[in-house]
Amino acid sequence: AERHWGFAEGVEITLEANPSSVEAARFADLAAAGVNRVSLGLQALDDETLGFLGRAHDVDEGLAALDTAQRAFARVSFDLIYARPGQTPDMWEGELRRALSFGAEHLSLYQLTIEPGTRFATLAAQGKLPPVDPDDGAALFELTRAIATDAGLPAYEVSNHARPGAESRHNLSYWRYDDYLGVGPGAHGRRLARATQRHRKPENFLSAVRRNGHGMVEENDLAPAERAAEALLMGLRLDEGVDLARIARRTGVDRLVDDAAAKRLEALGFVERSGDALRVTPAGMLLLDSILAELVAV
Repeated sequence: AERHWGFAEGVEITLEANPSSVEAARFADLAAAGVNRVSLGLQALDDETLGFLGRAHDVDEGLAALDTAQRAFARVSFDLIYARPGQTPDMWEGELRRALSFGAEHLSLYQLTIEPGTRFATLAAQGKLPPVDPDDGAALFELTRAIATDAGLPAYEVSNHARPGAESRHNLSYWRYDDYLGVGPGAHGRRLARATQRHRKPENFLSAVRRNGHGMVEENDLAPAERAAEALLMGLRLDEGVDLARIARRTGVDRLVDDAAAKRLEALGFVERSGDALRVTPAGMLLLDSILAELVAV
């Protein structure tokens, strides 16, 4: 990549890794090759939960990988999943405070969601995985934000927390709806008003490269309204919100939000609008999906 395009000063090169001893053994070599940031999928800090989540590592192996990562890379992030079955606020607070004690500059903190076609969906359908009560989920969300903020890692996106200046730059590019190039297996891209997708399986990707000179499986033009909607849906996840004028300039779409809905939501304290700047408040983040459905006019 550096040979073809060159790197900007202070470029961020992120590796997403499983916290296993096998992957951790490669961290020093990856750092020497130029990787300067790693994101680890720890997901939980107790073995019973890791087993429930279907993870191959245990807590000791995960924390050993975290220690190796912190010695190898300049910047380290890891993720945790909360609002798990049987998890009380006190249990989550203890786990989160322990996680913060490791000194990572960035944490991704996600509520457990049940996606169609997954093992969790099957368990839920069988009554073996009761959904989290919405009020309990909201309380855990607010607790998460308060504890992380007090520790110096405020939320800059719905589920992502970082020390100021340590935000994930590549994720910010997605959320700010900048152009980005998707290159490897399974990669998606948004560039020059086009959406691209590469073959997901590495073997299919490599076969396509040999056959066609590229691994593209799909490339489509994005209509202005589609780009505008994507920019709003992504950007309003950020604490900073969106610049409506910027989106209008980039897409050619002028009517981006329902003004009546915006005024109603602002009166309720769920959004803030100042000129072309629009953001969802912390109180609104609890209801983000519903707010977006009302607010977005494209």
